[in-house]
Amino acid sequence: MLSLRIDGELLDRLKTHAAKRGMSVQDYVTRTLIRDDFDERFKTAVEKTEKFYGAA
Repeated sequence: MLSLRIDGELLDRLKTHAAKRGMSVQDYVTRTLIRDDFDERFKTAVEKTEKFYGAA
C-alpha cells in the first residue's frame, strides 16, 4: 500500500492529466511510477551491458 499527501493544486493537475487519459488519479499515479521505475531499470541494464562488453 502506498499513501501520498499532496496539496490541492497538485491534485487538480493530476486529475486533469488522468482525465485526459480516461483514468482515475490512482491509476494515473501508479502507471507513472511503474513507467519511471521501468525506465530507470532499463537504463541501469543498458549501462551494465555496455560496461560488460566494454562499449564507450
